[in-house]
Amino acid sequence: MFFPLAFLSLLAELCLGYPDRLVRAVGHPVIWIGRLITCLDKSLNRASDSDTMRRVLGVVALLVIVLVPAGIADGLAQLFGLVPFGIVLTALAASTLLAQRSLASHVAAVAEALETGGLPAGRKAVSMIVGRDPEALDEAGVSRAAIESLAENFSDGIVAPAFWLAAGGFAGGAAYKAANTADSMIGHKTERHGAFGWAAARFDDLINLPASRLTALLIVLAAVLVPGADPARAWKAVWRDAKNHRSPNAGWPEAAMAGALGLALAGPRSYGGVLVDDSFMGEGGRRQANAADIRKALRLYWSADLIMVAGFGLIGLLLW
Repeated sequence: MFFPLAFLSLLAELCLGYPDRLVRAVGHPVIWIGRLITCLDKSLNRASDSDTMRRVLGVVALLVIVLVPAGIADGLAQLFGLVPFGIVLTALAASTLLAQRSLASHVAAVAEALETGGLPAGRKAVSMIVGRDPEALDEAGVSRAAIESLAENFSDGIVAPAFWLAAGGFAGGAAYKAANTADSMIGHKTERHGAFGWAAARFDDLINLPASRLTALLIVLAAVLVPGADPARAWKAVWRDAKNHRSPNAGWPEAAMAGALGLALAGPRSYGGVLVDDSFMGEGGRRQANAADIRKALRLYWSADLIMVAGFGLIGLLLW
């Protein structure tokens, strides 16, 4: 197990983040992975092939997408292991797979936009983090979208990569990030990607199973610490509503967040002009969310995140 590495990576990203000037200078691992995915999509995903062949080639593409970053990460970890305190260098590199600071920053920007610029500014800010139609959202819809994104991306962007860093080291974390990026780029039920991206979508569902459940638990625990949040209601919402979500994973953190805040999240939403009829998370909660609810959701997020960091640190210390 690699809990010390996961803890140090979380701590490094929490303190340092990934500076914008570094993105401008050399890019970011997700950008590099995205280029690999785009290249494979263009070369292997041919409309002239049958759906069966496109599924087979999608599996081949997924193997390349996962194994190449994992191999590079493992090589770097081996190289860093040759020098004193190499785990620190490995942790700094692995911290690029996490997004604690950037997630909070993007969600907080939605609350600030609503508070200072009203609905038009809120719609613009939330369009940076969600795929639904921003012009179809009122203030409550913008607020719910930001909170739902916070809950789901806490699982996908932080808990899951940290979990796989702890389970599989730098290579495990890189493999997860690559697979998750593949799902976001090609794992859609569209004419182009319905067959080719099938493997990426199914694999992403599988590898996010443990983290989504852990994220729900972390939010429930955080609700004990945040004034005005309700851990009992959060726990009840998870067990009642999470299984009804169209995603096998997103419902867990969303239901926990909804219950803790007393909101009804998810439900019918519009993506690209298409109405998606999803179940409500936090059934019976209020729908009229606002910027104050986003702020409270962020307090829950930070509390849950710090609980996770402390837990990884404790386990890492015991295993050191």
